[in-house]
Amino acid sequence: MKLNLIKLVLPLFLGLSLTLFAQQKFNPEKISDSALALTNKQVIYDGSYYSIPYPNGDVPEGIGVCTDVVIRTYRANGLDLQKEIHEDMQANFDLYPKIWGHKKPDANIDHRRVPNLMTYFERQGSKLTITNNGSDYQPGDIVAWDLGGGTTHIGVVVDSLSKDNKRYQIVHNIGGGQVLEDCLFDFEIIGHYRFLGFKN
Repeated sequence: MKLNLIKLVLPLFLGLSLTLFAQQKFNPEKISDSALALTNKQVIYDGSYYSIPYPNGDVPEGIGVCTDVVIRTYRANGLDLQKEIHEDMQANFDLYPKIWGHKKPDANIDHRRVPNLMTYFERQGSKLTITNNGSDYQPGDIVAWDLGGGTTHIGVVVDSLSKDNKRYQIVHNIGGGQVLEDCLFDFEIIGHYRFLGFKN
């Protein structure tokens, strides 16, 4: 009797869980708060290749790069970008950049690359227009830049205004750790995203 009940209830429970996951929404304020919290943790800039667990893998505590700011911010909000990007790349590998010469997805590194994050966010329908208007970039948004020489960068817009009150500041790691800076327009913006939920 109990076994039959489990067989009846389990599919319903799994279906409900998948539905709730698919409808998961992210609060911009919480994204901002999570990114700001990272500035309290000191990290050394290290973009080395690491073999990490999967899913929910992370490079060793105390190190990181710009992409790890975004990854750790969303992980604090219940989303594992390592898993999400790896699964999307497994199903849609040809739609992701081929800059690194890989023939298949690599769960250790793919999510830690700016062009892959940009592709994933765009595929989730979260791409916004790039403008020179600071008010268009709101807390919880993700911004990507071209630093020149083929180097890309990414950070999180947070609820902390610049000294002139014209734009929100950024939590990012460009080499000096996870810091808060007024740098939105310091580099060429190549991506603007507001990823607050999965594309249905």
